[in-house]
Amino acid sequence: MQPLTETLIRASFVNASRKEVKDLSLAPSFETLSDTDWQKLDYLGWRDPKFARRAYVVVPRIDASEPPIGVMLKQAEASPRSRAMCNWCQDVRLPNEVVFWAAKRVGDAGRRGNTVGTLICRDFQCSKNVRNDPPPAYEGYDVAAARELRIENMRLRADGFAEMLVTGR
Repeated sequence: MQPLTETLIRASFVNASRKEVKDLSLAPSFETLSDTDWQKLDYLGWRDPKFARRAYVVVPRIDASEPPIGVMLKQAEASPRSRAMCNWCQDVRLPNEVVFWAAKRVGDAGRRGNTVGTLICRDFQCSKNVRNDPPPAYEGYDVAAARELRIENMRLRADGFAEMLVTGR
C-alpha cells in the first residue's frame, strides 16, 4: 500500500459529511503515519476511540492511478450468532472477532438512508491474517503462492466493497 498522509486520508472519505471527516480521530497507532509499515497493509482500518461503534477504512484502488476511497463504517448493535467468517480476508482460522459493518451509500442513495454492509474483522486485522501461511493442502503445495493469492483476493474484495459504495454496483 502507498503511504498516506492525514490530509490524503481525510480527503478520501466518500460517505461522510465534512463535519464527520473533521471530527474523525485517527487511531493512536496512526498518529505517526510515517512509522506505519505500509508494505504490510492492504488497506488502512481503525476504530474511532470517541465513538464506540464507528470505524473507518481507507482502501487503495486496484488501479493505482485512482485515489484511495475512505469509508465511514458503523458497527451493528448485535453480533453474529455463530462464528462468522470475514468477507475480506476469508480466514477460517481467525483469532479475532468478526462483526457486521454498515456504510452509507454515496450521494442521493445515502441521504435516503441506503447502506451496504459486510462482515469484517472487528479490529481490521485482515492484512495480517492473509499473510499467515495457509495449511498445506497436499504434498508439494505452494504455500507462498497461496499466500500471495489470498492477499490479492482480499485486495479485490476490499476494492469491490468501496467501489460498490461509489457506483451502486
